[in-house]
Amino acid sequence: MNRRAVIFDMDGVLVDSYQAHFKSWQRLAAAHGLAMTEQQFASGFGRTGREIVRSLWDGRFTESQVLAVDAEKEVYYRQVLAESFPEMPGADALLRQLHEAGFALAIGSSGPPENVQAIVAGLREGKLFDATVNGMDVHRGKPDPEIFLLAASKLGIPPACCAVIEDAPAGVQAAKAAGMVAVALTGTVQAGQLSAADIVVDSLTALSPRTISDLIDRHRAAATAKI
Repeated sequence: MNRRAVIFDMDGVLVDSYQAHFKSWQRLAAAHGLAMTEQQFASGFGRTGREIVRSLWDGRFTESQVLAVDAEKEVYYRQVLAESFPEMPGADALLRQLHEAGFALAIGSSGPPENVQAIVAGLREGKLFDATVNGMDVHRGKPDPEIFLLAASKLGIPPACCAVIEDAPAGVQAAKAAGMVAVALTGTVQAGQLSAADIVVDSLTALSPRTISDLIDRHRAAATAKI
C-alpha cells in the first residue's frame, strides 16, 4: 500500500487568522496612504503577498519595494496574531490521528517562512509536520499548483496519494491542478464557492484518517480508469 499524505493550508485551516490578516493589510495600507477593502482582501486570499501588492497597487511600488512592503505587512500580521493564537477547533486531534494512522503531514502556505515557523511552533501538534512549504519557496502562488507539488516532493509521495485541506477557492483549484484530492473547509468563504472540491466540511472535526483514505483511494481509482 502506498503511503498517503495530507497537505494543510495554514491560514483558515490550522489557524483562524482571516481577521488578523485583514487587519494587517489595513495597517499596511494606512501606513502608505492607501486603502484595502474587505472585498479586495477576500479576492486575493491564498495568493502570495507579493502578488497582491503588485495587482492591487500596480505601479505604486518598484519591484524592490514590493518585497519590502510584503515583509512589512507580515510584521503587522505577526503582531496581530501574537495577541491571541487562534488554533482551529479540531486541528490538534486531526493531526494526531493522521500521524498515528501513518500519514505524512505537510504545510503548503503562501505565507512567509517566519509566519509558517511561528504557527508550527504555536500549534499543539505542530511537531508532527514532516515538511513545510512557504511563499518564498515558490515563484507562483495559488491557484498555481507549485506549492502543493513541492510539498509532495519534499514528502516523497506521489500527488495522487495526497489530499489537500484548503479554505479558499484558489487553494482548491491548486490542489485539483496538482492532481490531488481537494478537501475544502468552510469559514473563509461559503460552501458554494468551494464546490470544485472533492468534499466540503464545516469543521476539521468532520474529518478522519478513514475519510481521507477513502477519498484518496477513489481519486486514484478514477485517475487509473482514465488511462
